[in-house]
Amino acid sequence: MISKKTKYGLKALAYLVRQEEQRPIQIHAISEAENISQKFLESILLSLRKAGYLGSKKGKGGGYYLLKEPKDVSIASVFRILEGPIAMVPCVSLNFYEKCNDCPNEIPVAFTTL
Repeated sequence: MISKKTKYGLKALAYLVRQEEQRPIQIHAISEAENISQKFLESILLSLRKAGYLGSKKGKGGGYYLLKEPKDVSIASVFRILEGPIAMVPCVSLNFYEKCNDCPNEIPVAFTTL
């Protein structure tokens, strides 16, 4: 099950994709349209901006806008940005691999991307 943070992040991204004019959209517009707390949405959008998925513009006419093409955004990548690694243990994590102390005979495995 995904958290509300990830669910709302995906809803916000979908809202931005659906906009006909690719211009900055203010947080309150996304918050109102998608029924998401504005304060909670601010932290989610900030994480997506820091990860390079969104851009932002301050001042009049400001807001958030997509930096990536929608086809280049996967649910798994958004999940990783907002939640962290998907793997249950670090030795099988695709992007956050760490040697596991519980696996003395660990053999690297080739992974396919999600």
